[in-house]
Amino acid sequence: MIAHCLFEQSGTFKNEFKKLGIEAYDYDILNEYGETDYQIDLFKEIENAYRGGQSIFDSILPEDLILAFFPCTRFECKVPLWFRGEATQQKSWSDEKKLSCAMDMHEELHRNYELICKLTLIVMRRGLRMMIENPFNQPHYLTQFWCIKPRIIDKNRRLNGDYMEKPTQYWFIGFEPYENLVWEAIDWVPVRNHDRMTCRDGKSRQTLRSEIHPQYANRFIRQYLIESEGNC
Repeated sequence: MIAHCLFEQSGTFKNEFKKLGIEAYDYDILNEYGETDYQIDLFKEIENAYRGGQSIFDSILPEDLILAFFPCTRFECKVPLWFRGEATQQKSWSDEKKLSCAMDMHEELHRNYELICKLTLIVMRRGLRMMIENPFNQPHYLTQFWCIKPRIIDKNRRLNGDYMEKPTQYWFIGFEPYENLVWEAIDWVPVRNHDRMTCRDGKSRQTLRSEIHPQYANRFIRQYLIESEGNC
């Protein structure tokens, strides 16, 4: 098995797979962490594969595993505020500017919705296995308007050793999550505060907020993504 981590440039899940003896690679258009193995436009790869053209999906086998940390910026709960013109940044905006912004954002939302549907159809039609990750903060667009239901909803990631609670939902395409038990104690991790988080190391607040602690990634992999082989 090879783990293909799409839209992950941090190397967090990739490196935890490697620690468990599993070959893994990161795919992303960015490389802010120096961990991206294949720096490519994944949206173009999805479009190419959906149209039957050449893409990275041609080299992914049914026994492999795809982890898609699909961009959530247009699915998350704050987006409806922008459509209604009620976002904090819009207080001094004219109605004309709000409407123009709403149209642009809705176009991006529509594009991202199509892309995640196409990605899922590619995986289904090729008989591949994929886990998709996205926030669970409500109202979330995929929770309300997607026919695929999440198999796991983690309402408090701190309980499994992450930086923040950050409710998260996970969809499993082509396979069911394992239900392994991980018995060792969880190391305490300092809490990160969203409101006080500042840019560092050239990374934006949005990038930093998306970071996952290696402990959480390791436990998640062993609990849900691989068969227990005496490590749980």
